[in-house]
Amino acid sequence: MPHNLNKIFKSIADPTRREIFHLLVLASSALSITQISQHFEISRQGITKHIRMLRDAGLIDMTEKGREHFCLANVKPLKAIQDWVQLYERFWDNKLKSLGDHLDQKNK
Repeated sequence: MPHNLNKIFKSIADPTRREIFHLLVLASSALSITQISQHFEISRQGITKHIRMLRDAGLIDMTEKGREHFCLANVKPLKAIQDWVQLYERFWDNKLKSLGDHLDQKNK
């Protein structure tokens, strides 16, 4: 499993980080850390730590304007998770098809 995939899974394992990411996806534009913090009952410092993990996984891009930091969701890394899940989806589809074929043969 690629190292970055582990970072992505670790980042989205936490419900607060998933909520932050979801908020940014729905916003469809960059939000400041202050704007993000207003949606949560944890400190700005706590939000910043969550954002750092999301950024390290590539799920958030950050820019600075003056003293304020702005975050923008980057959904492209989620494609790696989709690809990983599809591998197992194909596996189970093949297994279920084989089972169906086997059962069809027994019923003839």
